[in-house]
Amino acid sequence: MASTSDYAQQLRAADLRVTQPRVTVMHAVDEHPHTDTETIYGIVRQTLPNVSRQAVYDVLRALTETGLIRRIQPSGSVSLYEFRTGDNHHHVVCRSCGTVEDVDCAVGEAPCLTASQDHGFVLDEAEVIFWGLCPDCVSTAPT
Repeated sequence: MASTSDYAQQLRAADLRVTQPRVTVMHAVDEHPHTDTETIYGIVRQTLPNVSRQAVYDVLRALTETGLIRRIQPSGSVSLYEFRTGDNHHHVVCRSCGTVEDVDCAVGEAPCLTASQDHGFVLDEAEVIFWGLCPDCVSTAPT
């Protein structure tokens, strides 16, 4: 986990003002990866009870646009946010409970997959989502 001064330094490096809502949202996303907006809003309100829902949405948008956090949206899911950026990792999602975990690339550079046809695009990222059942859901599934 990063410290408040680490978050402040990252905000300044991205040419964003250091504000308490931004630092608190970064901390929430860092501590709770793959979390949706409403959950982040609830976490932030524990520290900043007067923060508005719109302020949290605005902070998430600014942090995503500057690459400080990453937004993913598995099919059928709301947007989820994570602090891990820049490494082109993938995700595994439980079909039953919705748990999301990180999956490292098979090869260390982006994109870690080669498209069968690039149609002239210069590819820099591949997004893969693996679907299945997490260990908890497998253990509670009827046999």
